[in-house]
Amino acid sequence: MIVEQTYFLFTSILIFLTGMGGIFLNRKHIILLLISIELMLLAINLQFITFSVFLDDLFGQVAAFFILTVAAAESAIGLALLVVYYRIRGTIAVEKINLLKG
Repeated sequence: MIVEQTYFLFTSILIFLTGMGGIFLNRKHIILLLISIELMLLAINLQFITFSVFLDDLFGQVAAFFILTVAAAESAIGLALLVVYYRIRGTIAVEKINLLKG
């Protein structure tokens, strides 16, 4: 039983590090940054669910549900902002984003 939990946690750590690597290594494409953030949130969900199942507690599954809800809202709002920004500026390259500078 401990071996199965170790596999899930190791998989979660690999997914989280992949998302973190995507953020640090690829700062030019904003869509890939959003995907990396989603990977990190899904890795955290996997850890919550793993501990919830192995500790026989429902709190981890409820927390994972709320994190999934927030992740879906973040994706929808982020992509909507990107579409509007692309219509205004014609590009979504991170280097070209200087709208907030005034």
